[in-house]
Amino acid sequence: MSLPNQHEDLVSVQWLHQALENQANASNNTQQDLVVLDASSFMPGVDRNAELELIDKRIQGARFFDINDKLAAPNTDLPHMLPSAEQFAREVSKLGISNDTHVVIYDSLGMFSSARGWWMFKAMGHNKVSVLDGGLPAWIAAGYDTESGELPTITPSAFNAELQPEWVIDAAGLNQLLADDSVAVIDARPRARFLGSVKEPRAGIRSGHMPNAKNLPFAELLNDGHFVELADIQTKFDGISRPDQRLIFSCGSGITACILALAAHRVGRNVLTVYDGSWTEWGANERYPVVK
Repeated sequence: MSLPNQHEDLVSVQWLHQALENQANASNNTQQDLVVLDASSFMPGVDRNAELELIDKRIQGARFFDINDKLAAPNTDLPHMLPSAEQFAREVSKLGISNDTHVVIYDSLGMFSSARGWWMFKAMGHNKVSVLDGGLPAWIAAGYDTESGELPTITPSAFNAELQPEWVIDAAGLNQLLADDSVAVIDARPRARFLGSVKEPRAGIRSGHMPNAKNLPFAELLNDGHFVELADIQTKFDGISRPDQRLIFSCGSGITACILALAAHRVGRNVLTVYDGSWTEWGANERYPVVK
């Protein structure tokens, strides 16, 4: 099943509906060329359970992409850190995904944690991955059917993951690049948090931003869970960075930074990196500089 003509990083609900119909009607359906994943996740303090909501309502055949537990690094106090390639491959194989599978990821908020799933697959060397523009709300608004009930048993597949180091950076590595003109560090948090005029939502985290960082609140790239027009995205990035720069994205905990990475990729910026620990790590560690 080929990727859509519009752009391989982003697909519409109309495209996904047709692709699922084509797959269901295929004469040889022993190997699923397309797998839909629900990567829903919520901010701390939000009383919602993504896995239970998936059981209650989901796109047909959707499987749970658990970025907070099964697909997160163990033995760290930081939330949903990128797991090892071995752990990623093991858990993705359980979802019935092979290296030939086209993965389409959505979330229940429209455009939030699905971009994190996209980045994770990219970071593990899998390029046949797309995000559903508008997510589950857009699917429902279009009148397409959902399903509910316990998730069916999945036949495991074989997935090979290989970490692509250019897609991810740690705090020590980023700290060495803050004054490098070939790099633009872009923070996706709301402007008040970036400026340090309000407290951080997590206790014990300093307010402010990294020296020389630029601010592009992720909400400025979205309209009702959909990305704004490509020309508008291009204007946003051109206003704070040069086309030749490596872009490093940060946010509160590494989720909305991936929205910026996805948006930048859609307008042709190809040297992209996410600071996985983001402000939860940086703001808690006194060794790293903070300005307001």
